[in-house]
Amino acid sequence: MSSPDSPPVEQGVLLRELHHRVNNGVAAAINLVSAAAVRVEGTEAKAALSDVVELLHGQAELHRALAMPEGKTLIDAATYLRKLGSGMRRSWLDRMNIRLAFATESIPLQSQRCWRLGLIAHELVTSAAKHACFDTRAGAIRIKLSRIGAVVNCVVLDNGSRAARDVSARELRIRNDLAKALGGRVEHGFGAEFTSVVLSFPLTERERQANWAMATRRLRSPRRPKLPAMHQAELHPRHQGGADVLGELLSPSHRMDAQ
Repeated sequence: MSSPDSPPVEQGVLLRELHHRVNNGVAAAINLVSAAAVRVEGTEAKAALSDVVELLHGQAELHRALAMPEGKTLIDAATYLRKLGSGMRRSWLDRMNIRLAFATESIPLQSQRCWRLGLIAHELVTSAAKHACFDTRAGAIRIKLSRIGAVVNCVVLDNGSRAARDVSARELRIRNDLAKALGGRVEHGFGAEFTSVVLSFPLTERERQANWAMATRRLRSPRRPKLPAMHQAELHPRHQGGADVLGELLSPSHRMDAQ
């Protein structure tokens, strides 16, 4: 699509153009299949084509959510991930009978960094759906987004029975490269009832100021409960290299493996 030496602006233009063309292609496919569903005779055939149309709509929704954002406005990561999750449910998770749940808090991020977070979350959910092996149990995947001081943690958990995942080298490279672009890391946790993958990365100065302003507004609002002390004190931590925040995120029974 572009050479490694292409400037970021040119790469952004090419990605948006690619997104536009894929969008048009999916829209054309939806129109063609919808027209065929009207013309075809037979209840089963109509139902099958209508199902394909719904699947294509889900893919279009997911593709829009994964598009590179324009502008430099801060984006609420929680809202972005939930929108992405809606596309994943509609496009394939519902058809696999896998439930996707969220536990998120509002965290303003710069648009490009929020987009990278979404790409990682999408890859982790896709990997869990492919490799977790849910057997006879009801499949469940959960995305948890939280902030501990100036560090963001995004955890993707699943209740699959297969702890060791046959993840390709390409998948590992993509998630690790995206995490490094955020200044963060990815780690695995294995428990008796679920497997988790944790993405941890620090806020930029601009993001830290925005989160601090949001926390201050909440503290001043009489209708909202007070924030926990860790959120008040740790947005400007005295020691960035203190205790590992990932250790606080998962239960002591989990074994952590760096990826």
